[in-house]
Amino acid sequence: MDDNLHSPQRRLIELRIEHADLDDTLDRLAQIQPIDELQVRRLKKRRLALRDHIASLEQQLDPGEPA
Repeated sequence: MDDNLHSPQRRLIELRIEHADLDDTLDRLAQIQPIDELQVRRLKKRRLALRDHIASLEQQLDPGEPA
């Protein structure tokens, strides 16, 4: 059971949820005036790092066809 809590598939789901949460947060921040540019930049940087990590995990879980 403990293995399921730390499986790559579960981690991938968690990262996707966090990425979606950041999207929502950034959308809400865009509606607030004045915009806190530093906060927006930090969140976008975190979102980009999450996207890269998600892509890496997806590649590990489904490497596709060998070349």
